[in-house]
Amino acid sequence: QVQLVESGGGLVHAGGSLKLSCAASGRTFNSYVMGWFRQAPGKEREFVAGITWNSGNTYHADSVKGRFTISRDNAKNTVYLQMNSLRPEDTAVYYCAAAPPGTYLRAFTEYHIWGQGTQVTVSS
Repeated sequence: QVQLVESGGGLVHAGGSLKLSCAASGRTFNSYVMGWFRQAPGKEREFVAGITWNSGNTYHADSVKGRFTISRDNAKNTVYLQMNSLRPEDTAVYYCAAAPPGTYLRAFTEYHIWGQGTQVTVSS
């Protein structure tokens, strides 16, 4: 079983950057599809980005495309979310999640292993 721990959140001014990390434990991490979600107060959880096991395919939501980049380093059992040009509307708790091997990146309900989340706050 994979366990996930996020880090890297914080407070940043609009236009700034943050890089989130998600450290995974478990020997099967390399085979999992990984994703980042976020949830702002009073809003539903939103899928932000996903990546296949070998980084051969990625997906970024329209709201973050061109600003955020998902990547992974299987040797370090870590997935990243580089966030640039941050906006106040990016403020949310960001969650790392894992889905079974071969899962379609946007099969949101298949992401069944979750981290505890990390807060990102963007001030205007």
